[in-house]
Amino acid sequence: MGVYDKRDELRRTELRIGIVGRGEGIDLLDEWLEKCRDGIERKTESKLLNLFRGFGGINLDYGFLTRLINSPQYTRTIKKSDITGVVKLSSRAERVTRAVELYYEQIRFLAENRSVDVIVCVVPNEMFDSVTAAASGDTPEDNEIEHNFRRILKAKCMHLGTPLQLVRERTITTSKQASDQQDPATRAWNFCTALYYKGNRTIPWRLVEDNAKLRSCYIGVGFYKSRDGETVSSSLAQVFDEFGHGIILRGTPVSIDKKNRHPYLSEDQAYELLRDALDEYDRALEHMPARIVIHKSSHFRDSERAGFLRALDEKGIRSKDFVSITDTDIRLFGDKDYPPKRGTLLSVSESEGVLYTRGMVDFYKTYPGMYVPNPLRITAYEQDSSLEALCEEILGLTKMNWNNTQLDGRLPITLECARKIGDIMKYVSATEKPQVSYSYYM
Repeated sequence: MGVYDKRDELRRTELRIGIVGRGEGIDLLDEWLEKCRDGIERKTESKLLNLFRGFGGINLDYGFLTRLINSPQYTRTIKKSDITGVVKLSSRAERVTRAVELYYEQIRFLAENRSVDVIVCVVPNEMFDSVTAAASGDTPEDNEIEHNFRRILKAKCMHLGTPLQLVRERTITTSKQASDQQDPATRAWNFCTALYYKGNRTIPWRLVEDNAKLRSCYIGVGFYKSRDGETVSSSLAQVFDEFGHGIILRGTPVSIDKKNRHPYLSEDQAYELLRDALDEYDRALEHMPARIVIHKSSHFRDSERAGFLRALDEKGIRSKDFVSITDTDIRLFGDKDYPPKRGTLLSVSESEGVLYTRGMVDFYKTYPGMYVPNPLRITAYEQDSSLEALCEEILGLTKMNWNNTQLDGRLPITLECARKIGDIMKYVSATEKPQVSYSYYM
């Protein structure tokens, strides 16, 4: 047992962790890393043994097969007086701007002067509250443009070439657990998985390889609004092969449908987006995929289908599936206390169905969610595969999020990634080339 990439000769067996925070936060992280190295017992008061697993530790001999290295040389301390100065600012926009400046200066030093693989930013609880909550000093102008501390910091640091991991001090406090927090073992699983993926630049797990199937490339197309929410929506694409390798692309501004307010691509935009995505795929893997699957969070317009088909024809790719994945008001009910099982598919036609990507899981012996699960409407266009095969792929791709160990995500990684990338991309200057790895956006 262990991470999937343990056979990769280039895999790193040591992760050097840079740390930025105030003194108390750095001490908390040191203690938390030590607990993660040693392992953490499962939640003892629960009878759901498969849902609450113990964390076996992160070291060279077990599981991740990796050693975490943190050192005072890799650590930068933010003065308490500077943090207090941020909290006292009257405007939230000013607090966010000043907090980003404080962290950015220390992150830049570590990225430029120390050989670190990932930088953990420990955010004090009072600073987190001050940059996320509005205040009486906020002006109407403050609310017209989005000011998100996490997104701004990740976008501003992107050019430094070192992924960031942000944690709140209360998340890594080992002495007591708040009622709204996950149990310590689950937090350790999620924290160390994200560190491993970001620092190692490889993947801890992947989809099962099926040699009988065509080599496929999965692409997610999403849209995001500009910071003012009014002027521009842009498209972006992610390319994932069966090994989980991803490439991020930024598209161009798009139009809005006047009837339903959904953004859409013109034929030329769809053509250029897919052409550029396939060029990046070819540069990375030095071959073209045999099959293309496009996931889109809205329906495919005729102009989009025509543009995508033109790009596929130009590249000589004949097998394709265009799949729309949207919300639905349809709900299914079982005859027991739990919602339908994850993977339940209601076929409406050969090209349309309702899929439960969240629901009762036999392995957990429960439904591992807090709210009634919302299924997805799956609609296939330009369909070469069966609806059942497309839904099976979607279920597999819901497990490909290496930011945590939740293996029953609602959306496939193609669209989940599109959403998170859009959150960060809106802060990246149009003249700056964005990073192509998902690790900079998660």
